[in-house]
Amino acid sequence: MKNLRGQFFGVLILSFRIFEFLQAQDQQGFINLDCGLQANESPYTEPITKLTFRSDVDFIKTGKSGRIQNVPGMEYIKPYTVLRYFPDGLRNCYTLSVVQGTNYLIVAMFTYGNYDNLNTYPKFDLYLGPNIWTTVDLQREVNGTREEIIHIARSTSLQVCLVKTGTTTPVISALELRPLRNDTYIPQSGSLKKLFRVYLTDSKDTIR
Repeated sequence: MKNLRGQFFGVLILSFRIFEFLQAQDQQGFINLDCGLQANESPYTEPITKLTFRSDVDFIKTGKSGRIQNVPGMEYIKPYTVLRYFPDGLRNCYTLSVVQGTNYLIVAMFTYGNYDNLNTYPKFDLYLGPNIWTTVDLQREVNGTREEIIHIARSTSLQVCLVKTGTTTPVISALELRPLRNDTYIPQSGSLKKLFRVYLTDSKDTIR
């Protein structure tokens, strides 16, 4: 295991099949936020993943909306084409209502896409409540990055926070929560951070 700052522990997740095929996916209890999406464009069903996304305006009171630029050879699904950026304050948090005692998969997606025409890729910290989750470094992951963690909710409210650590502006493209069965990836202490996943199959179907 890999010891992370705070109370988080990493784990190698080798998965033959983690989720059901999209066609049979039950989205009950899911929270899918398209960060920076205008409220009048919400909700919508993303045609590739079949997931229903909504605007994040009811989950955070700070930040501004931006749109990534088109890059030849790069294609992003709709939730990753707009973003929320945080030019003000050191710590900006999403507050999410969850079911206490439930095991959640939490996914955060980050794409810079030169939305501000500055060509300055951000680097900042991501927190789950008071504990650091990871450092998001879009200076290294210039095409975007995805972070995942499995966490048991200890109360009925959960905060995901972007924390400015330098001169660049934190951004987020999408935030997703999935309730899992409580016997799926049981953390012995803290939370489980994904290192990588392997899906062994000859199928051409898209899975989540």
